[in-house]
Amino acid sequence: MKIAYLILAHNNPGRLARFIRALATQNNTIFIHIDKKADIRPFLKIRAENIHVTPKRVPVYWGDFSTTEAILLLINAAMAMPELYDYLVLISGSDYPVRTPAQQEAYFLKNRGSEFINMVMMPSKAASKSLSWLTDYRPRPGLKGKLSAQLRRVLAKAGIISRGRDYKTYFGGLTPYAGSTWWALTHDACAYIQNFVARHPRMMKFYANTTLSDEMVFQTILGNSYFKDKVRGNLTYTDWSLGGPHPSNIEMRHVDRIRSEKILTADDVYGRGELFFVRKIRDPEVVDHLERFLQTQPDIERVSLRSSRRSSMSN
Repeated sequence: MKIAYLILAHNNPGRLARFIRALATQNNTIFIHIDKKADIRPFLKIRAENIHVTPKRVPVYWGDFSTTEAILLLINAAMAMPELYDYLVLISGSDYPVRTPAQQEAYFLKNRGSEFINMVMMPSKAASKSLSWLTDYRPRPGLKGKLSAQLRRVLAKAGIISRGRDYKTYFGGLTPYAGSTWWALTHDACAYIQNFVARHPRMMKFYANTTLSDEMVFQTILGNSYFKDKVRGNLTYTDWSLGGPHPSNIEMRHVDRIRSEKILTADDVYGRGELFFVRKIRDPEVVDHLERFLQTQPDIERVSLRSSRRSSMSN
């Protein structure tokens, strides 16, 4: 089984290198999008035959459509390769695995054909997914976005346009879905996403001015397709117990739970299943403990990170 890991990274190249080292095998390929706002030079020191950095980069802002753009760049990069990947796994550079590559591959083989993506119909009070994400106009970053927002406020105040946006006009009868950014999807599902995006530029243009489109676009595409019946919860653990727009950092209390449970699982509004990754990690000591935990698990040969060679992609 061949797996492509798609990583959104924006900082801490040293931690990212440790993350990649924990994932790298002969069967896996790693694709990285590095936020255009970040200095790419430290990241280029992470070298191996199976690592590819997208040559095209976009500046990524939280909640903005730029996250969706970066994800699509990663999908397109992986799908353009001659290898046919069984699964494309989207993760963050702030993650770390709690299952070895061998364990992940075994789980994918056991559940072959499943699409691991958190998904609920909007609106969902249980999942905190409000239709306001769609109906409220979100300006893009920069001067053009600010001017556009100001113009809309003037036009709305004058009664020329409505304050809320009518997503139904752009969706053509499709039902909106939402979930989480991170997922693991089959090659066929990703090919379907590519084709959908190409055929629906008007809908994608609408999403460009929504909040957290990266938590809606892929869910809506798959939720209105035959892939919907194959959907299961995603594979990334995120601690939202403190509330607020951002999750808690992974700390030693989480590591203790991982050691105790051995196999981390989810059982929530999105379903029940195993978890492969935890996020967000900022403390290098936590990474130390997770590395030692993985070393106690069954594993397969790793691909070493070498400083002498680097593979890059062309557009």
